[in-house]
Amino acid sequence: MDSSAVKEWLFGKTLPELEAVAAALGMPRFAAGQIAGWIYARRVTDIAAMTNLSLRNRERLSERYCVGLLPVADVQQSSDGTKKYLFPTLQQRYIESAYIPDKDRATLCVSSQSGCRMGCRFCMTARQGFAHNLTSGEILNQIRTIPESGKLTNVVYMGMGEPLDNLESVLNSIEILTAPWGYGWSPSRITLSTIGVIPAMREFLNRSAAHLAVSLHDPIPSERLAMMPVEGKYPIGQVVAELKRHDFSHQRRVSFEYIVFAGINDSPAHVTALVRLLSGLKCRINLIRFHAIPDAPMQGADEATMIRMRDALARKGIITTIRASRGEDIQAACGLLSTREQEKQAE
Repeated sequence: MDSSAVKEWLFGKTLPELEAVAAALGMPRFAAGQIAGWIYARRVTDIAAMTNLSLRNRERLSERYCVGLLPVADVQQSSDGTKKYLFPTLQQRYIESAYIPDKDRATLCVSSQSGCRMGCRFCMTARQGFAHNLTSGEILNQIRTIPESGKLTNVVYMGMGEPLDNLESVLNSIEILTAPWGYGWSPSRITLSTIGVIPAMREFLNRSAAHLAVSLHDPIPSERLAMMPVEGKYPIGQVVAELKRHDFSHQRRVSFEYIVFAGINDSPAHVTALVRLLSGLKCRINLIRFHAIPDAPMQGADEATMIRMRDALARKGIITTIRASRGEDIQAACGLLSTREQEKQAE
């Protein structure tokens, strides 16, 4: 059996967690920094390669730990260069990541959970239900093991699951991405997308400098509730009110994701409600084309509607863009690949 399935991973541990490992094994505290350097900067996959640790300390580590990492299980490539990667999890489930190259940018959209408990009506992942949270190692594994890992310019926590429903693992993974003892990224390369879990969102804003994107999709509470059950617990008006209490400088951005559904959330009344809701908050809106999922009752709006909404919002002073549709031929924006794999394994 692969040791990564039975031994605890070092990969995905923060420096304080590695210090605790070193202390428990009777190793000097500075050994934690050495281990972090081997795992994150030098990208080793075997404890035996950590040659500035004594042989005895490497043996102690190997008795209980492995570096970790799980290989890609499958990949689909779109005609536009987008790739959807399938990964196994440590609990015999599957998750997805989407790699999106675009001129001088290369973005990876990572998952934070297997399945999701939020129940959004337009989301394929929601149909899986919630299986389990990913560890910080499983989150970072998506970034570390794809062939394009060294080319990445940006990471977005916008894959399967609600990142703020797995707050500590997500924050630990961001710490590893941004810390000088980790990968040393600027927080401006990282965006977290949430449907608005207010207590965890507050924690994220206080403990991280990464960008925030809020899945809004409808500014009218009754309509939003019909497609997003979270509206009943954390109304979008309260989400925006919380955001207005925080300082968003030029280094940190807050944006709102808005999937445009034909005949549902695309009228002038919705534009008016959006402007009223977001008044006084420095932000931008990303209008998104809907990638249809099997048996979904919703349809995406046409191009003319997208342009009309963008222009109407821009005239009201809200920076608004239409996100380019990527990977539609491989359904890169949904959990279909992992759903099919899990169904296949259950047969």
